[in-house]
Amino acid sequence: MTILAQKKQLVIPGELVAQGEYDPDLNVYKDGENIYSTMIGLFEYRGSRISVVPLKHCYFPFVDDIIIGKITDVGMSGWSVDINSPYSAMLPVTEFGARQNYPRRRETTQSLRVGDLVKAKIIAFDRSRDPLLSARDRELGKITRGRMIKITPSKIPRLIGKEGSMINMLKKESACSLSVGQNGIVLVTCNSPKNEEVVVELIKMIEHEAHTQGLTDRVSEVINRKLRGVKTGKA
Repeated sequence: MTILAQKKQLVIPGELVAQGEYDPDLNVYKDGENIYSTMIGLFEYRGSRISVVPLKHCYFPFVDDIIIGKITDVGMSGWSVDINSPYSAMLPVTEFGARQNYPRRRETTQSLRVGDLVKAKIIAFDRSRDPLLSARDRELGKITRGRMIKITPSKIPRLIGKEGSMINMLKKESACSLSVGQNGIVLVTCNSPKNEEVVVELIKMIEHEAHTQGLTDRVSEVINRKLRGVKTGKA
């Protein structure tokens, strides 16, 4: 009997995770003596039972993704970043700020502190190492204001909409700035507290109803009623 993956290790469909007289449980199947995963998820076993926990609510990194993360540790060579994933990302000192003006090692604690938010791009990742981040582009770097909203990463494309239609509508009608990370983190910055509350409500609505028809019309209706003050005839 052999366990071929560690607990909480990310596995993919068809990956061999165990061999021998184990009992297949959730999201795995047995072929002879071999047990395989049926989905992307986190490997788990208890006693003789083998299972994979779905990665539904977690983010799987891809190179070139733009993410919003939280600093969890400060080191001499850079920062550890929580990116809403099973993997903790690394932002090196040399990838923060302008190329010619990155902070010296002794200055890392003053540049970014534990708990700070940062917008960055994934520049390297494979399953043998944690994601590597860069925050040197103009639109990237430390986040100093705004309200952070976390949604299921798989719903981000619906929030953005076809060719940016949904997110652009929210920005235009609310006069708010919205920054969206592929890892399911959305930053909302508004001058009006009322508009901020409406935008947050709409983001949650889009997340919960992403699979339904007519969502754009329903979002527009809420905008008309709560931001424009237009009576829709509905309570």
